[in-house]
Formats: sequence, C-alpha cells, structure tokens
Amino acid sequence: MSSLPTPEELRRMRIRAGLTQKEVAERAKVSQSLIARIESGSVDPRLSTLRKVMKVLEEALRGREEESVRVAMNTPVIMLSEEDDVRTAAKIMWEKGISQIPVVDSNGRVVGTVHENSLMKLLVFERGPRILGLKVSEVMEDPLPILDESASLTKAMRLLLEGFPAVLVKKGSKIVGIVTKSDIIALHILRRASKPSEVSS
Repeated sequence: MSSLPTPEELRRMRIRAGLTQKEVAERAKVSQSLIARIESGSVDPRLSTLRKVMKVLEEALRGREEESVRVAMNTPVIMLSEEDDVRTAAKIMWEKGISQIPVVDSNGRVVGTVHENSLMKLLVFERGPRILGLKVSEVMEDPLPILDESASLTKAMRLLLEGFPAVLVKKGSKIVGIVTKSDIIALHILRRASKPSEVSS
C-alpha cells in the first residue's frame, strides 16, 4: 500500500491532465464529492475505486503527452537573414515584443539565433552602438532546437525546461512555428478558463 499515491499527488496528476474533479468523477463513474474528499484526504477510498481513478488520470496524461506541439506554436515565424544588420534585428524585437529571432541562410536553413539578452550585453557593456551596423551573422548564437510538427508537446516542454528560450517547429524542411514558455503558460490558462470553476481545484 505504500506505493499508492497520496491525496496531494492525485490532485497534482488531475491538474497536469487538465481535468476537473467533475470530469474525473464522470469518467471513473463515481461522485464528484468523492473525488473532492479523496483529494482532501478526508476519506480512505476502496482500492477498486482508487484504481479506477488512477486509470482515468493515467489515460488522460498519456493523451496529453501525445498531444502535438502544434497546439501551442505561434505562426508564422519571424526570421532574419544572415545579411540583415543588428539594427534591423533590434527594431523587430522592439516592435514585435519578442526576445529571440532565428537566422536563416540563403537556402532558408536555420543557422543561428539572435537573442535580446546578448544584444543588450554587447550594446551596453561591451562594444557599444557600433554593433548596430554589424551583420546578424557576426553576433548570432547557436540555432534553437527544432522539432517536427508531429512531435509531442511534452517534448517541447522538456526542451524549454532545460533552458532553451524557444523551440522551432518544422513541417518537412520548412519552419512553420515557434513555441516559448509563455505560449505553454497561455495554453494552460486558456484551457483552465474554459472549464467550470471548482472550490477545490
């Protein structure tokens, strides 16, 4: 019995799965009040009931993991050419409110990334305003990771949690989207807002 999840672990699983207590109750064929009491720790459910609830949560989590990165990506992707100057990159970042821009070569292949933090460091602390006239190829850093559009959303989230500021999404050889931490957060906020509120969520 020591391997059974705690009430708090069950609650966290439900929230990660994007389900309300009502939805879990309906799928497990139990009452919503029972789910609420299980999560609060005020009732010790039968093992058979707990197994039904666990099965519902595990299936929902598997479905979420298999969800495509497409659901969170922004499109089209703003890009820079290697020949563009830093002034152009800075202007685009300011106007569009973005923190990084992929750089492509003459064949449309992603070859680097211009980061807002790096530009600020170069401009303010190192080389001064003269960097604005440089080509982005002279200040760009490594390319962002690229996932196929069929890749799971979970895979993109793992890359973001590893420290990458964004993940590019491709269809064939063409970049069709970009995903940032803000996009993941916004997706979850919108989904929670579309669900009925609960007292014990």
